[in-house]
Amino acid sequence: MTSVRRSLASIVLGFETIVVFLAALVLWGLTPPEGGPFGLPAWAALVTGGVILVGLVAAIGGLRFGWGYGLGWAIQALIIAAGLVNPAMYFVGALFGGMWWYCMVTGARIDRERAAYAAGKEQE
Repeated sequence: MTSVRRSLASIVLGFETIVVFLAALVLWGLTPPEGGPFGLPAWAALVTGGVILVGLVAAIGGLRFGWGYGLGWAIQALIIAAGLVNPAMYFVGALFGGMWWYCMVTGARIDRERAAYAAGKEQE
């Protein structure tokens, strides 16, 4: 039986890949020719977005081993930190970070309740 926590985590990370891809394109397109915040060139948004996308895909794959959850938390923090480059990313990061936190807490609770129910049912 698949873990509810793992299912919810993969859904959040999957949607987050789409949003990060589009955000990287927007940041790249909005960067003026003379450079963006901190003097970063326009291509830096694409490279950073690509690295985060690879991390998201790795986190989705790592959910079955357990280390994907830690990577997921790290990526949530990284996306919130992207607000330093574009303040709109604070909102995106907070939104997905909140969803990630809710899915981790609720998914773990549902998994515990399902395990307790299955254990009680076996004793009958």
